Amino acid sequence: MTDSTVGDGEEESAGRAVYRFEGRRVLVSDLVDAGLLAAGTDLVFRRKRSGKVYPARVTADGRIELPDGQRFNSPSTAAAAATGRGPFDGWTSWAVDGGPLLDVLRQELLDTVAEQPPSGGLAAGGTATRHAHLKNARKQADADAPITLTVRDLLGWWGASRRGYLVSVQVAAELANHGLSTVPDFAAVGLDDRVTLTGPSVNVEDETETETEGLTGPMTELETTAEPEAAPQQKPATGWEEARMTGAPGPTASDGEDEPGQGQTVGNLPSALKGVESLTSSASFEEAFTKMRLNGYSQLPVLNGPRNLQGAVTWESIALARYADGDAPFSRAIVKAHAVSYADHLIDVLPYLAQFGFLLVKDQTNRIAGIITVADLAAEYGSTARPFMLIGDLDRMLRRVISERLDLAEVIALCDGDGRRALSSFDKLSYGDYQQVLSNPKQWEKLNWRLDRKAFTDRLDELREVRNELMHFNDKDKVGDAAIPMLRNMIEVLREYTG
Repeated sequence: MTDSTVGDGEEESAGRAVYRFEGRRVLVSDLVDAGLLAAGTDLVFRRKRSGKVYPARVTADGRIELPDGQRFNSPSTAAAAATGRGPFDGWTSWAVDGGPLLDVLRQELLDTVAEQPPSGGLAAGGTATRHAHLKNARKQADADAPITLTVRDLLGWWGASRRGYLVSVQVAAELANHGLSTVPDFAAVGLDDRVTLTGPSVNVEDETETETEGLTGPMTELETTAEPEAAPQQKPATGWEEARMTGAPGPTASDGEDEPGQGQTVGNLPSALKGVESLTSSASFEEAFTKMRLNGYSQLPVLNGPRNLQGAVTWESIALARYADGDAPFSRAIVKAHAVSYADHLIDVLPYLAQFGFLLVKDQTNRIAGIITVADLAAEYGSTARPFMLIGDLDRMLRRVISERLDLAEVIALCDGDGRRALSSFDKLSYGDYQQVLSNPKQWEKLNWRLDRKAFTDRLDELREVRNELMHFNDKDKVGDAAIPMLRNMIEVLREYTG
């Protein structure tokens, strides 16, 4: 992952703590740079059940080198490559030969840096508090008593109230630095849905086999796959000796950590994980009719257990069953239903939603946990479209004000004084240009508006942040909804003063 500064206007931008590593995950190279791990250190990955041992070595540039010469930034990718299996949590897999796990060294690094004040000499403040929260969450997860909280409360540890792109990247990175993840994924559910902070995943080979309740119906059957045979173990010296003989390092894999997904997911819809009223296959028409009427539902799923989807009944399927045979059993009214994961991207499930009119939603345990309908989708995209349209109106009105009241040559001098952009007309102005022009006292006076220039341009800057979130499709938590009154008020003011 490339370095990125973190902030979306909800947290101070100055004096950010080194602890956050500019919003990225800790790397093995950070341990080397901090003097916690020396170049040339031998590492081992010991499998608990099989007893197999896989060797590796730390390179001078802080990568993990396998005996065949492959080099990796990520301990997890290195562990998968070494064994031919996976996935693994590499930080709790690799250990210094005769010493601690890499995870222990990583926590030592985090503890050390968290004690340091942020750059600029400011007090550590919220950074130290968050570090304490994360350390405690890891302790609780390791003790099999994980912390559960809402996504909103989790974001509060970072001083954020919504999941902009950069905030999501930082949250995911710092959770990973502490060996934590959320179940379900904090980016794929609603702000008021609850997530559990879990520790490093258990290696597949070391898991205890458990029976899983089977599913029926389309897209709902659980499958269990056997772990493939491990690749033959390489002799530790072979790859390193070949690298020395050729004078060249082994290949470096592209193994950057994944960033949190930014597209809207099924789980982001309010109804997706809010529970679902259902029937069993032994229900009666009277029960179905009553539940649908009392709740105002057009359909009900038929479940013989939380993961055993039999189908659904709808007003149409009930009417057709009864029309064909007045004495038809309830089972005749059960029609095919489709289930999707809460983590599926919303755009990917649109064809199924169009076909069925509704979709059942599975949570992280494959339980049917909610339902989404065409009405939910219409509300979702309607709420997204409204701020887009208002932003477009605002853009046009600002351009109109400037083009009708101000001189083009003076505007170009302010916005493109060096001529690099080759501005030649008002139509080429950007939103930033509008701010530049209207912030200028001389140009503002020409408008002859009885308004405060600073308050006006400050509001333009607030709306610029909203505009950026929308235009980059980062509005997962609907900042646009909160901005609608501001947009409407600004447009009304412009209409009043432009006629």
